Amino acid sequence: MQYTHFTVAYWCVLIAALLPIACAGLAKSGRLNVPRREGGYDNVNPREWLARQTDWRARANAAQANSFEALPFFIGAVIIAHQLGAHQARMDILAFLFIVLRMLYIMMYVAGMGTARSLVWGLGLACNVAILLIGYR
Repeated sequence: MQYTHFTVAYWCVLIAALLPIACAGLAKSGRLNVPRREGGYDNVNPREWLARQTDWRARANAAQANSFEALPFFIGAVIIAHQLGAHQARMDILAFLFIVLRMLYIMMYVAGMGTARSLVWGLGLACNVAILLIGYR
């Protein structure tokens, strides 16, 4: 039986899947121990509570949604590149770069840096396209 190892790119898929959860945690941070009647986090109606947030909390929640939106393409690109026998080191570097860009994107989103955030988003998309295409022959 042949055993394969978990590549850096696969680890990056795991990290990318956890990023939306980190964004949600950020949006809720500091409000978990505050009573609901005082504006604290409402675990009975969490989506409604998040929808009422403003400023950086609202942006953290939006970053959560965008992180979920970016996830399928990244997962698909990594899997397809693996299936096509893409050069592993290149794929690992691009996947790692995607994760770094996504973290920068989230920080810029929460900080309200719209133009820079959009540029970083475009670079992340380019990484995904590159991952998808590196296995093409």
